[in-house]
Amino acid sequence: MILMTYCNFSDFLQTVFPFKVQKISINAGFTCPNRDGSKGWGGCTYCNNQTFSPQYAANEKSVSQQLEEGIRFFSYKYPAMKYIAYFQAYTNTYDALENLLAKYNEALNHPDVVGLIIGTRPDCMPNELLDELEKISKKYFLLIEYGIESTCNETLAFINRGHTYEEAVETIQRTASRKIYCGAHLILGLPGETREMILAHAEQISHLPLTTVKLHQLQLIKNTRMAQQLAENPELFHLYTVDEYIDLCIDFMERLHPDFILERFVSQSPKELLIAPAWGLKNYEFTAKVNKRIKERGSYQGKLWIR
Repeated sequence: MILMTYCNFSDFLQTVFPFKVQKISINAGFTCPNRDGSKGWGGCTYCNNQTFSPQYAANEKSVSQQLEEGIRFFSYKYPAMKYIAYFQAYTNTYDALENLLAKYNEALNHPDVVGLIIGTRPDCMPNELLDELEKISKKYFLLIEYGIESTCNETLAFINRGHTYEEAVETIQRTASRKIYCGAHLILGLPGETREMILAHAEQISHLPLTTVKLHQLQLIKNTRMAQQLAENPELFHLYTVDEYIDLCIDFMERLHPDFILERFVSQSPKELLIAPAWGLKNYEFTAKVNKRIKERGSYQGKLWIR
């Protein structure tokens, strides 16, 4: 038996629900302000949403249809399982208020759906929407997952995020003040960021009122602007080996607030889209390697946390 030395998401969900729950990814057909010209064009330089949209989550399908197909996919193993609708693709708070609420409520009206996770950007959370989300959070599980990606504004500008770290801080504080669970998503290894800069992200975000943190390695994906940047300026990129990245994750974890839920270390893109790094590991295989290395190092979450 492995002694868990960090707070993981499955244990967190067990404290919230008396039954098994599974996330189902939803593509609700939204866009982003740095895609439609509101803040810019082309989206984030690393982004190709095909990498995180499963086959059932196609935006020509309704929310209800995606849920039904997702439930069919998962229910063979746990017929009594309940589900969280994960609005994942693009910016899921970027639309007219009535359209957003219609999609959220369509998901919540499914009898087996017990909550929502809404992925979004920190510059797309108006107070009027927070008012409505606060009401939802009083009846259902609700986690708002904000894409911070980096705490360095120079990096955010380079990857065409269209927002600053300060905007992320302000929005997370506003959200948490409503007693809504807040998550942060970061990419480790963005162009130009040194190991020291990456570890400073852990120290910075540890001062925020977060519930969850989700990490993944920088992945170079076909048909993205970043893939072109790699071809033109490979010196800007450090593509971590598996062992390097495992130690980086543990170093990050050691500096992270000990109460944060560390939801994920790594992401897995489809082989046909991935340029690098091609580690050939499933997510659970990578996590097993992390757990083994944590034990070898005598490490644990918050070991080097600075209050």
